[in-house]
Amino acid sequence: MIYGGRLIDPANNVDGELNLLLEGGKVALVTRERPNADKVIDAGGKIVCPGFVDMHMHEDPVEPEGKIYADEEKAIFNCMLRMGVTTAIGGNCGQNCCDPADYLDLADRQGLAVNVGMLAGHEYFRKKAGAMDKYGPTDEKQRKTMAGDIAAALERGCLGVSYGIRYIPGIDMEELKATAAPCAGKNKIIAAHLRSDAEEVFTAAREFMDAGRALDLPVQISHIGSMAGFGQMARFLAMADEYRMNGLDLGCDCYPYSAFSTALGSTTYDEGWLDRYDCGYEVVELCEGDDKGKRCTEEIFRKVRRENPECITVCHVMKDADIELALRHPNVALASDGIMNHGQGHPRAAGSFPRLFAEYVRRGRLSLYEAVSKMTAMPAKRMGLESKGRLNAGADADVVIFDANKIADRAVFPSPLLSPAGIDYVLIGGELAARDCRIVRKDLGRSVRRF
Repeated sequence: MIYGGRLIDPANNVDGELNLLLEGGKVALVTRERPNADKVIDAGGKIVCPGFVDMHMHEDPVEPEGKIYADEEKAIFNCMLRMGVTTAIGGNCGQNCCDPADYLDLADRQGLAVNVGMLAGHEYFRKKAGAMDKYGPTDEKQRKTMAGDIAAALERGCLGVSYGIRYIPGIDMEELKATAAPCAGKNKIIAAHLRSDAEEVFTAAREFMDAGRALDLPVQISHIGSMAGFGQMARFLAMADEYRMNGLDLGCDCYPYSAFSTALGSTTYDEGWLDRYDCGYEVVELCEGDDKGKRCTEEIFRKVRRENPECITVCHVMKDADIELALRHPNVALASDGIMNHGQGHPRAAGSFPRLFAEYVRRGRLSLYEAVSKMTAMPAKRMGLESKGRLNAGADADVVIFDANKIADRAVFPSPLLSPAGIDYVLIGGELAARDCRIVRKDLGRSVRRF
């Protein structure tokens, strides 16, 4: 039993003093009483809410021996758990480290720090079909193969299809529609890192939204801060509102930082990026290797891009005001876009969720209720997860208990793994998974699927 706390459950329009009785991995009862229980948590003075749902992150890789990477400090799923996430959705930006349905099976056999859902990544299935030139088009046979393999992944429980159109510029509308079509009639989502950003974001967004509208599919535009966070956010949000008001099932997500992260060899840094962002090489910070922590010069940029194109970078170019516009919008959910390469990366992977409380709620930019909604009800509903992101009787017993005055991120760019503060308990399936931002059990998570 969890008693004495302030229960915030936006999925059920609840904000009040109610107690939870958990049993058999589910919420058994929500009550003002204090029924007997084998274990009791006193949540007096604390916030009790559903476990956070990260709808856009990048999963840990599978190691050569066939297990998902699970280093105590460096695995991204462990970072998720420490910041209150109980369900994470991988396979984003078109990228899978292996067949996404096989990954779900492996999660069930191994047990992970958090529950894991997967999107079928377009790039993964494109390469599997033999289309290795990211700048080139696919042929009819390859598109048919991709569509068949994606359909099989959806049948095994994947939640939709993701695209990294920026990273695979060879994709055209015919390929986009062919690979999204398996979602039709299943109410499964298509999500994308758009073809371009900054002033090119409007054409890029229309391309993806028009594809979703043509197929009558729910559309998710990923990490809009790194798409329209260069002075375009107000216009971008107005365009998205227009599409939604005219019938498109459209959502967006954003992380609370003004720097994006990607590999130095990615197409983001192809010729023209300096003009697009109106910046110099010094905005790029290296996260790995001998030059870790350094800002680039042209010489360093070209050398590392040539010799170590997989090097993760952080690019400090987005506008804080645009990020705030995005996160305050009622149709934008919080998502981390977290990615870790054995502990190297952006602090968003370990700090996004507590940071929203510290930087937005306590500074008066968002209400506590709005912030909890963006972390729980909104992403769970968007992904079609009916028993997540809520705490009514019968829901999964994934719970976070935190101090609203103390919860804060501590991860920073030089030290992206630092655990947050102010999160007292994280429960998965009614079992204690983390206490005071330290992991107690890292094997309670299982696959999350929709059929």
